[in-house]
Order: sequence, then structure tokens, then C-alpha cells
Amino acid sequence: MKRRGYIAVEGPIGVGKTSLARMLAKELSARLLLEDADNNPFLPRFYSEPDKYAFPAQLYFLLTRYHQQRELLQRDLFEQATVADYLFAKDRIFANLNLAPDEIRLYEGIYKLVDARMAKPDLVVYMRARVEVLGERLRKRNRDFERHISYEYLERVSSAYRDFFFYYDEAPLLVVDSSEIDFVGNPADLADLIREIDSAGPGTQYFVPRKR
Repeated sequence: MKRRGYIAVEGPIGVGKTSLARMLAKELSARLLLEDADNNPFLPRFYSEPDKYAFPAQLYFLLTRYHQQRELLQRDLFEQATVADYLFAKDRIFANLNLAPDEIRLYEGIYKLVDARMAKPDLVVYMRARVEVLGERLRKRNRDFERHISYEYLERVSSAYRDFFFYYDEAPLLVVDSSEIDFVGNPADLADLIREIDSAGPGTQYFVPRKR
């Protein structure tokens, strides 16, 4: 696999972005950058009481991602390949999905201050899957706080991602439909996916693998 400076893997909850980021980092001998979801103290409470905890959960994610990204720049992003399991710009997807109008206005003011300082990836891999597939993958990983996530919420998240990436043009984009593949358990699926990532060019490209 050829070297890329900075790859960001994105997609809705349960699509497998962290698993793929780990595998790509291993293939590239790259630095791995993971979002701090498990340590967000507001996230479990958000899933049970979204109206009350959406804003603090969102601010926690925004600020922790900002500090991670700033540390990358200070280390020299181009000294070593980097693979992240999130795209900083996607933070606004969840803000617009979950926050009240007055909270969004406050959030946007903070976001604009920090976004201008962020490095843009050399490639974004947007993983998507059918909602029923996302739900099944969430059940398999069996995290306590994710048991509150409904199919309706997964559909809203998936739709927001589709809308966001339909207009995304800040970096080369590879859109991967992962509904019919198991890149974690099937080495052949992973090899096919890596070949697509390796050959991805400028603009937006699509990879729709079929079940073997």
C-alpha cells in the first residue's frame, strides 16, 4: 500500500470505522488517531436523555478532537503517515442533528474558531451501510450505552452523513458501501478495500463491493 500523509475514516455509528482505521494504520506503519468516545462522560447520558446532554456531549467531542489535531500539527503531520477514525469537519453533522437552535449558534461560534487551524486529510474514506446492518453490528459489539440507540436515530444519522458527504469537497473522497462485506473477518474483503484506497484519486469515487 502506498504512503499517504493523512487518511481519515468516517461513517455512522457501527459501520466499522475504528476497526478499519486500525487495520490501515497497521498496513501503513502509521500513527493511529482515535476519537475519545469511550471517555466522553456525557455520551451514555446523551443516549438516554438526548435533550439534556446533547450540548455538553458535543462540546466534549469538539474540544478533545481539536486538541488531538493540534498535537498532530505540532508533531509534524507529514513526518509519519497518520490514520484517524474520524474527520474533524464531521463534528457539525451531530451538532446540527442533536442541538437546539440557540445551542447551534453558540456551537458554531466555537467551531469556526478552531476549524481554521485544522489540517485537511489527503484522503477521506466514508464507510456507509444499510441501517439494519448498522443495528446488527451495534448489537454484536454490545456496549451498554448503545443499547438505547433506536433504528430511527440510526436512520437520522445515516441520512445526515449522506447529505454531508454529497457536498463534501475539502479532500479526495472514497465512498465505500460496506453492507455486503466483512473486512474485519474476511482477509479478501480487506484486501479489496485496501486496493481501492490505494488507487483512489482526486475528487469523489465509489466502491460498492458485492457479497462473495
